[in-house]
Amino acid sequence: MISLIGVDFTSAPRPAKPITVAHGRVDGGELHLDRLSALPDWRSFEALLAAPGPWLGAFDFPFGLPRQGLAALDWPSTDWAAQVRHIATLDKPGFRAAFDADRLRRPMGARYPHRHTDTAARSHSPMKLVNPPVGLMFFEGAPRLLAAGCTLPGLHAGDPARVAVEAYPGLLARRITRASYKSDTRGKQTPERRDARERIVAALVAGTLPGSLPCALSVAQQAGLIDDPRGDWLDAVLALAQAAWCEQRGAPRFGAPPDADPLEGWIATA
Repeated sequence: MISLIGVDFTSAPRPAKPITVAHGRVDGGELHLDRLSALPDWRSFEALLAAPGPWLGAFDFPFGLPRQGLAALDWPSTDWAAQVRHIATLDKPGFRAAFDADRLRRPMGARYPHRHTDTAARSHSPMKLVNPPVGLMFFEGAPRLLAAGCTLPGLHAGDPARVAVEAYPGLLARRITRASYKSDTRGKQTPERRDARERIVAALVAGTLPGSLPCALSVAQQAGLIDDPRGDWLDAVLALAQAAWCEQRGAPRFGAPPDADPLEGWIATA
């Protein structure tokens, strides 16, 4: 049986704000959440990527950059691995400076080019460095996937027993409720956001999302997801649901659409 992993990512993991991971499996037509884990540093995240398979993980960070952005920066755009190897040669200040310069060259209202899959999923441009810093998430995450030798369907052939797909938990959450369901700011951790988390968890358990499996969460697991005001654990479980969606569609593409861009990447369930 293949193990499934859902990862809510941060570009600066630390004990106060770790990378959160939901571990599970599909059994008996249901998605089971076996455990949750917190990764407080890069060493623990890299150990997760290196763990022997078979596993399929859905990771909440962009796997690629927009073709338009790569062209403007004059960075490699022949294939995904070449793009990421170039990123790995940069330090963070250099990466930031390149993105800042590109943004300032663009007109107001069009400063952040999007990938095709971002448009479909209504996700942020990987060129953004703040609110949220998804560009930094790409900078930290994609080179580690390449170095670990994982397979990224439609992008890169690596170890077929360790498969990584791009997740976007907010995509599933929006299909359940348009209401905000999380905040890192204490003053914004309101009863209304808790109610939204409760609706999301109920939908996961019922399996009402198109193409999804019911999630067999215990009462205690449901309470833990609802009571986390930052939504990190819930995002990890939403990513786990996206991993299950991909696993159900199977190798070799695991749900990648036929027109998925082999340079920019694709978001599961978009």
